Amino acid sequence: MSDRLRSLWLALWTVVLLVPEMAFGQPLTVQDGIPLPSIATSLPQNGDPAGLRKWLGDHGVVYNLIYTNDTLSNISGGLKRGTINQGKLETIVMVDFGKLAGWDGLQLYANSFQIHNTGRIRRDYVGGVNTIAAIEAVPTSRLSELWLEQKFLNGAVGFRFGQLAADSEFFFADASALFLNSDWATITALNLPSGGAAYPQATPGVRLKVSPNSYASFLVAVLNGDPSGPGPGDDELRNKYGLNFRVTDPAFVIGEAQFRRNQGNDDTGLASTYKIGAWGHLGAFNDKRFANDGSLLADPNGSGVAASRRGNSGVYAAFDQQIYRPPGAGPTKGITVFGRVSGSPSDRNLISFYTDGGIVFAGMIPHRPEDAFGATLLYARYSDSVRSFDRDNVLLNGALGPLRDYEMNLELTYQAQIIPGWTVQPTAQWIWHPSGSLANAPPPRTANVFGVRSIWKY
Repeated sequence: MSDRLRSLWLALWTVVLLVPEMAFGQPLTVQDGIPLPSIATSLPQNGDPAGLRKWLGDHGVVYNLIYTNDTLSNISGGLKRGTINQGKLETIVMVDFGKLAGWDGLQLYANSFQIHNTGRIRRDYVGGVNTIAAIEAVPTSRLSELWLEQKFLNGAVGFRFGQLAADSEFFFADASALFLNSDWATITALNLPSGGAAYPQATPGVRLKVSPNSYASFLVAVLNGDPSGPGPGDDELRNKYGLNFRVTDPAFVIGEAQFRRNQGNDDTGLASTYKIGAWGHLGAFNDKRFANDGSLLADPNGSGVAASRRGNSGVYAAFDQQIYRPPGAGPTKGITVFGRVSGSPSDRNLISFYTDGGIVFAGMIPHRPEDAFGATLLYARYSDSVRSFDRDNVLLNGALGPLRDYEMNLELTYQAQIIPGWTVQPTAQWIWHPSGSLANAPPPRTANVFGVRSIWKY
């Protein structure tokens, strides 16, 4: 890394350690400069004896540290048995320039990650494609998002530019955040170059959001189409510190319409959020079955070089629907079902169909109002072109191995609040057909993962 980039990295960390938070661009409940919930509220004098954090908050500067730790064991199936420990320290920052300097509607946001692990449970132990624990990533310290947003018309219009992550606002069901496997959907993570602009990576771009009323929002973003850039090896290593700032790759465009009802704490109806979206990528993508000379890719007498297809695309929908709202409760309490579904062209994509969904019970246990538990199921189907390539490979080359079909994951979890800002969360997960049935995995073609997550927010 050049001296200039190293100096920028150090400067960004300095900002990150001094400034504030805004999760996914949404306002937080802040008390005395502390985003709630926080373990600081259980400390003497809110952990702020000099009053510095309160003073910063009064001047539009709020900071937050979130540490997430997972201890997970693959007890059967997959590639191998074993236990890993992984952690992510996230620093999220935000400056409200209206309070700080009188520039109403202008905000600065930045977040960074310090990631460590003793192995990656999905990649090294299970060998699957669906997320098992969403903080899994290459160990490093990296910049994620860094952007400015100017809002107009009393917040009805917001224009954001800088380094952005698409998964912070698009293609997400809110209730799924309870689960360890809640993540950027497998269909985009595997089909887009370098996984797209999603954890742990971000990339330069712009985003426009229009909210004509409290019930609807319309978002569109144009981002650089490859956070890491082409090359061999792990894409996260090609952009290890989040400082590539690439702007010349073919663009990735994503748009989403969001519709909400009964989201106020005083509303009595069932809360709901429905989203419809689509994305497109302007780059070139390799055909999964045919070569550039018209032969089959698996044909030993063909060129063996994949045909190039211009562009890629996908459509999706997501929803959160409360089905039981306790008297006097807010929109996130009670019983909520959620889901996502998406499709992409078969000829140029590894995954052509993806869906997930589940149910969350929140605040349902007397005297444990902040606890939550639930179940979620993920399903990723390999494209017909991939299955046809596998079949061609068997017929033309006598290859051994399965025809890749699907991977499916089930997670059961319970999140218990120890004190405000500290939760402990046991999890149990079952994975069927890791990577569409691994040829080198011992029977049965499943894996079973158990473990616990702890989260501390300061």
